[in-house]
Amino acid sequence: MMAATLALPLTACAGASGQDPATPPATAEGPCHHDGLDRFAGQKASADLGAQLLKASGAKTLRWGGPGTAMTMDFRPDRLTVSYDEAMIITSARCG
Repeated sequence: MMAATLALPLTACAGASGQDPATPPATAEGPCHHDGLDRFAGQKASADLGAQLLKASGAKTLRWGGPGTAMTMDFRPDRLTVSYDEAMIITSARCG
């Protein structure tokens, strides 16, 4: 019973579909900017598209957010957060 209780918080953080796109290494430097990121909405999430998002935004790091994924609310000006739905289609890309 105790082991099941301890494992519950870890499973709650997993994506609903159990799949996450592989996060590519951070390649861009500097603060993130939103301009033009809406063009990525509707595309299928992938490591290659993540690299394109990093380059387009100027973000230093990329965070994927699948359906039902818990995320911290801390603001980081060098981070891009990309959300996707159950079909792994990007729904939004925002800095912070």
